[in-house]
Amino acid sequence: QVQLVESGGGLVQAGGSLRLSCAASGRTFTMGWFRQAPGKEREFVAAISWNGGDTHYADSVKGRFTVSRDNAKNTVYLQMNSLKPEDTAVYYCAAGPPYYSASDTYTSDLYHYWGQGTQVTVSS
Repeated sequence: QVQLVESGGGLVQAGGSLRLSCAASGRTFTMGWFRQAPGKEREFVAAISWNGGDTHYADSVKGRFTVSRDNAKNTVYLQMNSLKPEDTAVYYCAAGPPYYSASDTYTSDLYHYWGQGTQVTVSS
């Protein structure tokens, strides 16, 4: 059994930064971040392997976002820099088993546990 709780969302000006945190209870392997804007489908943002040695990013956030994890604290982070208005969405943390192909981390099918989400709003 895994429970996930996101925090760190809020309102920020374009060009600013936020750091999201996801605190987990229970053992986690692959950890992912997804986001969903009003009227749009949920989309992949970033993922990280169990030991933090392998990361994956959506093209829209490469060079701006960084995913990391601290297994001693059982917490995963998403550092978001150079934020744009199009980054506005509810951000969700998710946990799943180890993956066999990197492409598997891009879809929600891999993940069995989801947090409640945290709102990120970027003003122009």
